[in-house]
Amino acid sequence: MPRKLLAVAFLALVPAPLAAARPVQIMPGVTYDHRVLKGPVHAYVVTAPKPGGLYSLTPLLSNDTITGRETVSSMERRVSGQMTTIGVNGDFFNWIGGWPSGLLMRGGTVEHQPADNRSAVGIDSAGNLHVDKLPFNASWWGFSTIRYPVAQLNEPPHPNSASLFTPVWGDATPPVNGIAAVLEPFPPAKPFGDLVGQVTALVSNSSVAIPRDGAVLVARGSAAQALQADALVGGQVTVRIGLRQDWSTVTDAVGGGPALVRDGKAIAPQNSGESLTNVQLYGPDPRTAIGQRTDGGIVIIAADGRRRGWSVGIRNLDLALMLVHYGCVTGFALDSGGSTTVAFDGCLLNRPSDPTGERPVGEALVVGYAGVYAPPPAPTLSPNGDRVGDREALAYKLVRPSAVSAKLVAPDGTVRELDAGQKEPGVYRVTWDGTDANGAPAPEGKYHWSVSATDDLGRASTADRTFTLDETLGFLQVGRNARTISFQLARDATIRVTIETRSGDILRTVARGPRTAGAVTVRWDGRDGRRKRVPSGSYVVHVAATSPIGLTDVRAPVRIRR
Repeated sequence: MPRKLLAVAFLALVPAPLAAARPVQIMPGVTYDHRVLKGPVHAYVVTAPKPGGLYSLTPLLSNDTITGRETVSSMERRVSGQMTTIGVNGDFFNWIGGWPSGLLMRGGTVEHQPADNRSAVGIDSAGNLHVDKLPFNASWWGFSTIRYPVAQLNEPPHPNSASLFTPVWGDATPPVNGIAAVLEPFPPAKPFGDLVGQVTALVSNSSVAIPRDGAVLVARGSAAQALQADALVGGQVTVRIGLRQDWSTVTDAVGGGPALVRDGKAIAPQNSGESLTNVQLYGPDPRTAIGQRTDGGIVIIAADGRRRGWSVGIRNLDLALMLVHYGCVTGFALDSGGSTTVAFDGCLLNRPSDPTGERPVGEALVVGYAGVYAPPPAPTLSPNGDRVGDREALAYKLVRPSAVSAKLVAPDGTVRELDAGQKEPGVYRVTWDGTDANGAPAPEGKYHWSVSATDDLGRASTADRTFTLDETLGFLQVGRNARTISFQLARDATIRVTIETRSGDILRTVARGPRTAGAVTVRWDGRDGRRKRVPSGSYVVHVAATSPIGLTDVRAPVRIRR
């Protein structure tokens, strides 16, 4: 398909407001945007700086082992003390055992072999992405120095083949009708070098404990005969793992596929030449992808699917064109379908397609941030005595020992330090009641919660959040079945009163327009915008007021009973 036609296909999917979108900063330097495209398609876009320094692009392994599965949000919560993360699902995986279908590398160690005729995405030590098909060239030799192939790494061996199991597999190898050579000690499985281990035992037809400082070479059929003959107890076995030479600086990698963007051009799935199923290649589906811009910045895109009325899914071609639209010169697809997940620091952001919700998967691929992180405070502090928004809860998180200065910056630029000193990793909380250092009411307007930290590695970072001290709106009271809605305005303001679902969908705008300071009461007849009676259930009354101070709003739950 000509490139011009590809662009037309993409423009049919993407709405006109795309260029005017306003992504939110979810953590310093990292943005998140939830887009609704034509279809409808609910898409989630994350942008991050080039990996390096405080930022990383890191594979997470379910339960810290090759076997088993875990949700992306659970993996993120598990590492929250080490970094603040936003990420997505990783490679396809074995449904029963949980091991990945393709390459897995972490910290320079190969933990699973690449898939035949399938691409993988690697991150090198300079923060550059590599997307390539990788042959797996691994071998072992013992007493005779004859080289024998290692066909699998941390996966049950196929007939007449050998597999190397390292501690990341788990406590013990799976039971295999064959021979197992226990190697202890044995170095981490890094590529491009000889890995030498001492043979401490040969075991037949049994599961074998994997030494924490070793490995186990397991073989079946003809490969088992070679292992029994050449791996002598008390002798040495050497293993060598080879990848593409231009991957010599790659430290982390995951599989998946297909490749989506190369040299800034979208790759049509029929031209990928990758060994994937039709479902994995074609048609609208929930899908996940990652790309890199010319400046090294990372773009992650995921789209929900298989949810009628919410999101129909996205084709790989449109996913590739979205990556190109966001400036990517390299792009790669990850696992798709019910595995597609987006989560931030352990909180699910998208709507996975499985009826049971978020699917446990084999891996996650996350943007990690090691600097100071401050969660967003409530947008409005309103210390007017109505017990709603009377105090502002401020917080920050450290993942390394750091020297900290946490300040409140007033609308006039006045700075007040609320917390400071040498801090250990953890979450620190401060509450502010809207008064100044002398206990007098602080001026209304926009405030900055600014936290600066320098960690024990000498790396400086800053988190800055804003909120507004605004007493314009308060004392909301909702009558039975929300027939009457009353509130107080401290100054003239333009109001909007809506009845909403608990998920935020507006059912009816009850009142809008300018109002003078004082008591305001509006009435609702219990009907939605189409004049239909709202059924019994739980809803939300939402009152917003815009004044010279800014926009402030308050919500109150209401139960409608018929």
